[in-house]
Parts: sequence; structure tokens; C-alpha cells
Amino acid sequence: MPRYEVHGATSTDERELLELARHLNTVNLPNSRAHVVRLLDHSARSFAGELPPAERKFVFVLRDVERGRAVGTSTLVAQLGRRDAPYIYLDVIREEKYSRRLDRHFRHKLLRIGFSYDGPTELAGLVVDPEYRRAPERLGLVIACVRFLYVAMHRALFQDQLLAELLPPLEPDGTSHLWEAFGRRFTQLDYAEADLLSSEDKTFISDLFPNGVVHASLFSPEAQNVIGKVGHQTLGVEKMLRRVGFRYADRIDPFDGGPHFVAETGEVTLVKCSRRVRLGGVLDTPEPDSSLLVGRDLEAAPYFRAAIATHTRCSAGELELPAAVLDQLGVSRGDEVFTLPLGARRQQSGAPAPV
Repeated sequence: MPRYEVHGATSTDERELLELARHLNTVNLPNSRAHVVRLLDHSARSFAGELPPAERKFVFVLRDVERGRAVGTSTLVAQLGRRDAPYIYLDVIREEKYSRRLDRHFRHKLLRIGFSYDGPTELAGLVVDPEYRRAPERLGLVIACVRFLYVAMHRALFQDQLLAELLPPLEPDGTSHLWEAFGRRFTQLDYAEADLLSSEDKTFISDLFPNGVVHASLFSPEAQNVIGKVGHQTLGVEKMLRRVGFRYADRIDPFDGGPHFVAETGEVTLVKCSRRVRLGGVLDTPEPDSSLLVGRDLEAAPYFRAAIATHTRCSAGELELPAAVLDQLGVSRGDEVFTLPLGARRQQSGAPAPV
């Protein structure tokens, strides 16, 4: 059986996700059992179709099958922004001022809080255990790209625009200079408290944050310098997003100043090059440079499963996979699956590579 798999997150993943959370304790996966339990319940009900489409949040778990542990997660928020939970952001506005009398010219950044009640689909919750980031299977790419595959499989469930919020530069202890200069002054919460609270209820932002325009030029230089900037830990993600069609939206997270990148869903190359294919026979002779992420829906939990197929062949319009991959997915000749190219063959065929 292949070493790694991706599946839809449900309550059966609680123990492994808690172990991952205790190890990393990140903003995307805090070391909180209550948070993990809520997240898994929301995910399972989303995959099962028990929630309205706009309220669904799909969480994907990357597992090391050999070691029996979760090594990464990623999330799709079907709609960021509803009447009961608006999408809240800060627009970054650039303003120039000049005094002819003084012959002085200034460029200022202004921030203006904004709300959307019918916002984009969000690519969120990307976490990979550092021990696995350099694995030859490119696991960070796999758990990031599975979201694009799932969007292609269920296009009607998702919005016409995709959004990804990237982490800005943070201090080693997690301090956000923008939050210290701005958000803390209006909430008296520290950054970690505010970010965790916002994952459950964002009303305190609209209740307490100032309306109108705020001049970022009044902030400390450290706070000004992180507005819209990408932290070193997510530079690789920024590179991938730009390559597949995303652009900086001149919007930032109201907590830490992390930039928001957006793209039209139908124009994202990783969505466009995902394909529904029919399975042919078992692949006997491995062929190099043909790595695929292969996914299928399941009728019961975990509702979705994907495998990494490092050797594939397309013959007479049908996809051939190694027997072990077929077994992992629980499929056979004649079944339909969805595929997303991960390897060099995509470049040879003219479609762009994600990284």
C-alpha cells in the first residue's frame, strides 16, 4: 500500500490531529481539543451534505499510513462571508500628498475596514509537519493541491472566486506588529486570543474596530513594514499561487496584516487541469514523470479519499494505475476518478506546473 493518503476529516481523526496540534500549535491548528473537535464535526457534516452549501467547511487530512499519524491538513471554506458571519478585511489604500510651499512629498498607506456577506471560497488551514516537508512525494504540494482537485470535482458547491490568506512576517514568539499597533488598542486582546476567537465568532471585530480610514503612517515602522508582506514561511505558497493565477488583492487580514490573494475559480490552472477519467487496467510497467493526485468520493465516512500515484499511464483514453493505488482508493477497472497532475508530464503537455 502507498505510504501516504489524503482523506476527508471526521471525528475518527481526533487523536491524530490532536497529536499534530500538540506538536505544532499553529494558528491554523491550535493545541485545543475543543477547537479540533468542533473542526472535525463541522468537516464531517460538510462532506456528508448535512449543512447548507454556504456553511460548509471541508478539512483534508494527510496521513502517513505506515506510521499511523496525521502529518498535514488543509481546509476549504465554501463561502467566506455570510449574513451571520461576514468576511472582514482591511483595504489597503495608497495616498500621495505634496506641499508646493514646503516642497515635501509623502506616500501614505491607509487602512479601511470592509465587510462582505457573499464572499469567496477560502483556501485555509494549511499545515504540514516540518519533519515531512522535504519528503520526495512533495507532501506540502499534495495537501495544498487536494483542495483544487476537490473544487473541480464539486464546482457547484464553491464560489466564483478563490481567496488565500498568507501569513505575514511574525516574530519568533508569534508577535504580530500590526496587531500590537492596531487591533490590541481596540480589543485589549492579544493576537493569539483574538485569532482563535475569530475562528468561532467575528462579531467583536465589527463591534470594536474603528469605522472609516486609519492612517497606517501613524503606526510604528515595524507595523507598517508587515502590511501586505508575506512571511518567509509562506514564500513558497505565494510562488505557487501566483503561478497558477492568483494576485494580491490590496486587502489584508485585520489581525496581522497578512496579504489576501484572489483568483477567478475557473481560471486557476490547477482547477482547469483536473480531469474526470475512467480507469483501465492495472499498470504493470512503471513510467516515470507521470505523478498524479487521484481522488474519489465515498458514500460514507471519510466521504473522500485521494492517493499519490507516482507511476501512471493513459492508454486509449483510460487511466492505468498500479494495483496498490487501486486498492488504496478502493476502485477497479471501469470506475471514474478525478486526477490532478503533480509531476513533469504536465509541463510536457503544455499545462503549467504548480511550483
